[in-house]
Amino acid sequence: MARSHIAVALGASLLAALIVSQLVATLGFPHVDFWHGRLDQSYRAYEHTNLFRPKQAADAVDDPSQYLIGVGKADITGPVVELNLMGYANTSQVGTGLRQRLYSRAFIVGSPSTPAERFVYMVLDTQSGDTAIRNGILEGLEALGSEYSIYTRKNVAVTGTHSHAGPGAWLNYLLPQITSLGFDKQSYQAIVDGALLSIKRAHEGLTLGAVSSGSAKVNNANINRSLYAYLANPASERARYTDNVDKTMTVLKFTRASDGKNIGILNWFAVHGTSLLGNQTVVAADNKGVAAYLFEQDIATNAASANAADGFVAGFSQASVGDTTPNVNGAWCEDGSNQECKLEDSTCGGKSQDCHGRGPFFGLNDGGVKSCYEIGKRQADGAKSIYNSNGFTSITGSVRSFHSFVDFSNFTFQHPNGTTVKTCPAAMGNSFAAGTSDGPGAFDFVQNDPGAPSNPFWNVVGGLIAHPGAAQIKCQQPKPILLNVGEAKTPYDWSPNIVDIQVLRVGQFIIIVTPGEATTMSGRRWREAVYNKAVSSGIVSSSTPPIVVLGGPGNTYAHYITTEEEYGIQRYEGASTLHGPHTLNAYINATLGYLPYLADSARISSPAGPTPPDNRNRSISLITGVVYDGAGIGSSFGKVLTDVSSTYTRGAKVVAIFQGANPRNNLRLEGTFTAIEKQGSDGSWTQVRNDKDWELVYEWKRVNGVTGTSSATITWDTSLTSLAAGLYRIKYYGDSKAVGGKITAFTGTSGVFKLS
Repeated sequence: MARSHIAVALGASLLAALIVSQLVATLGFPHVDFWHGRLDQSYRAYEHTNLFRPKQAADAVDDPSQYLIGVGKADITGPVVELNLMGYANTSQVGTGLRQRLYSRAFIVGSPSTPAERFVYMVLDTQSGDTAIRNGILEGLEALGSEYSIYTRKNVAVTGTHSHAGPGAWLNYLLPQITSLGFDKQSYQAIVDGALLSIKRAHEGLTLGAVSSGSAKVNNANINRSLYAYLANPASERARYTDNVDKTMTVLKFTRASDGKNIGILNWFAVHGTSLLGNQTVVAADNKGVAAYLFEQDIATNAASANAADGFVAGFSQASVGDTTPNVNGAWCEDGSNQECKLEDSTCGGKSQDCHGRGPFFGLNDGGVKSCYEIGKRQADGAKSIYNSNGFTSITGSVRSFHSFVDFSNFTFQHPNGTTVKTCPAAMGNSFAAGTSDGPGAFDFVQNDPGAPSNPFWNVVGGLIAHPGAAQIKCQQPKPILLNVGEAKTPYDWSPNIVDIQVLRVGQFIIIVTPGEATTMSGRRWREAVYNKAVSSGIVSSSTPPIVVLGGPGNTYAHYITTEEEYGIQRYEGASTLHGPHTLNAYINATLGYLPYLADSARISSPAGPTPPDNRNRSISLITGVVYDGAGIGSSFGKVLTDVSSTYTRGAKVVAIFQGANPRNNLRLEGTFTAIEKQGSDGSWTQVRNDKDWELVYEWKRVNGVTGTSSATITWDTSLTSLAAGLYRIKYYGDSKAVGGKITAFTGTSGVFKLS
């Protein structure tokens, strides 16, 4: 997660004072009613230089084993206006519209003969997975009845694409709630309801089929934004890899047995969801949302040649994302010097604010939109190349999973060097406030601050939350503690100390679900340790080498996971590694300790572990609702205020402005706010584009808060469309709220225009 400024630290101190002294004392905790239907085991890492071993194109594919497979997709688009976007922690980045709907994509793999052997891997167009969201999904599954009782804590994985351009205010812990002014039940419920619907659709479509895996490099879609920290890793280790970020995309393909058609793919590739910049405010799913959209559209258009079934679902999951960026042209100073940012700390003239990463179309005043589309296209093209190849390996073997909670506030274990070490209560370092080149910080914070704190004022601010004691300071060294969030409990927990340890297995394919953003080298070490343990313990046969991927951020959001060497540098990623220098090794140790539960011989489930706090019922919200909408004197909702021209040539932007109403009145899940309709030869109108399409943008603006008037601007970028010449019109779908609360649907229709 990229932090754009120090609002988090400042907001922390203000909340500590304001919430405790004002809200709690005066109002108490508001009741949030948001349901409306509803190891310790040492390891020894030894080198294995080929983690991924897909068949070569000339090899014959193995005879596939049969599984129960299912895919599902559903809308999770929350409030697209008047709510802070989640990712940059920028209080000024408040939603003003929608470019592309957000989705949950669910993938189920199970044993045909043993119902208990099954898992669900979910890819949500959100910043991360989350404890509150996961609890809501599990409760919703339980409410669906006995048929869904097979889906439990241990086999449901909830991951996010790490988009930084979606609505916020749905996370369990206080720290990420601060810039969104708390918890919003509408935002939360949209995600939970859509996620449940995606699982339901996948479950209802379960069919016998095969799973196979392929992989290839995808170039020019990511670079390392924290190279100086990466270079702190041992030279001998770095020499084993040709790139300083993971360029490999790994794909799972799901093929049904009845007709041999493919029903979906799920892939893993590491690149931050920060193509859309912190200064743009229109909701979208960032580059992975573009990739999924383009892949699914291509499959729908070419279903026969792609050997694809109707309803094909493409999931683009995150991988070792921690130190990656989609801003592939590097980080440059925007202070007039035209110099690259300083390698060690990403500064320009000693300051972080002017250092910005540049995407492939840097220079356009579009908030990163065109660069986002391009990085998404590169991922889609990479996945398509793998999909069309003959280099798939059949997955064969049992389906297994485990999930346990581990308390990382004081997890003692044996380090790989033989010493006994422990983790610490969560804390953020000074460089957390510096942000990254994807979203620079403010004031005098810089990355690479491993020494003594240099700003007494901000250390006082951090101390207002929870003053770190000597033990915590020593445990977190060399991190200078800015925000001691793991020991902050007022009014409720600020950050997770209890983390999720989860691994899923289908045959030789193993998925590590990480709650944090693992850096490139962290992910490599973690995957390698699991690979080695799976082989040495016989969990996976040596005749079918493991294929190990890492996906997340999943289940909760535990910020970053760096290597010890990177932690020592204390750039943004190290400062955001919550539980001290041994965080990565703790994750690896806990994972390996539970790995035997993936063995075919395992007969019992992994222990549940301690229960993390559930803050849904006590989360505070300062987010105001919609009071009422007004159309204005002599006007009506949906009235065209600025109409289209009569003709446009391809490449133009078609714009219409309507008398609007607040879109928070009705999220129109599984529906649309906007549409392009094409006239047929018989004079009838057919919808050909809507909110799912990148080329169509809906923007809402409050005109007058007293009268409740607003406008809705709909823009169609015809340079991106594949539609033929003809007669078109724009439709607007809205819902107005009257004084007293009644909500009424309405529509608006532009004039007809010719596209040539």
